[in-house]
Amino acid sequence: MEKQTPLTEALFYILLSLRKPNHGYGIIQEVEGLTDGRVVLGPGTLYGAIQTMTAKGWIRIYSEETDSRKKKEYIITETGRRVFAEEKRRLEELLRNAEKMEEGTW
Repeated sequence: MEKQTPLTEALFYILLSLRKPNHGYGIIQEVEGLTDGRVVLGPGTLYGAIQTMTAKGWIRIYSEETDSRKKKEYIITETGRRVFAEEKRRLEELLRNAEKMEEGTW
């Protein structure tokens, strides 16, 4: 797998919010809640990211309503889980190294 990190903050939180099936508005609400309102995804950002991540195979459509609104739910794929895990490891390394420097143990 080609190197996929670092992820943007928006991509990171979208993948995190798709550990269970979720629709666009639900993703926006979950990300805003997780970050105490610090990260607010606009529809353009969200749906552009969804399109990109679907094309890369990181997420997939989980279900789609057949009424006129066609609300889609998405879920993270195994590939998306690997990308997320790689980014999480990278961020943990950054924090560990910062802590070493602050403690003077490096």
